Amino acid sequence: MKPTLALCLLILLVSACAPKGQPAPFNLVSPSETPPSSSSGTSSGVPPASGSGIRGQVLIGPSCPVVQVDNPCPDQPYQTTLTVLTLDGQEVTRFSSDAEGKFEVNLPPGDYVLHPDLPAGRPIPFAADAQFTVIPDEFTNIIVTYDSGIR
Repeated sequence: MKPTLALCLLILLVSACAPKGQPAPFNLVSPSETPPSSSSGTSSGVPPASGSGIRGQVLIGPSCPVVQVDNPCPDQPYQTTLTVLTLDGQEVTRFSSDAEGKFEVNLPPGDYVLHPDLPAGRPIPFAADAQFTVIPDEFTNIIVTYDSGIR
C-alpha cells in the first residue's frame, strides 16, 4: 500500500473512532467572550497590524486511556507550531503556541486558513485545518484541539 494512502486511511480511521460529543478541532469564539491571557506565541514575516489578528489556545486530548465518571480527564494545553495561510495556500506566517498552549498573532483583516502542524513523520496527534476571518480592529479567538489518538 502506498504511504500516502495508508496515512489517509489511518486519519480516516482515527476520525471515525472519535467519541461522540468531543469538541470540534477548532472553535471560533465570539469576540465578546473573554480572550485568553497574554501569550508568548511569536510570528514572523507579517507586518504588524494595529489591533487585529488571532488569539487562542491549543489543547490536546484525550490525555487518559480510560475516562471515568469519577475521574475526569480534561484536554491539556499543547505547545506546537501553527501556520497561517491565505485561502489559495500561500504561507502568511508560522508561529508557536506557548507552554500553556496560548498564542496571539497580529494579522491584517481578511480570510485565512489556520494549519496545525503535525509532528515530523507521525500522523498523530492530529488537528484539521480551519478557515477564519480577521475583522478590522478585532481579534478572532480560536481554540485548536488536537486528537491525541488515545482511546
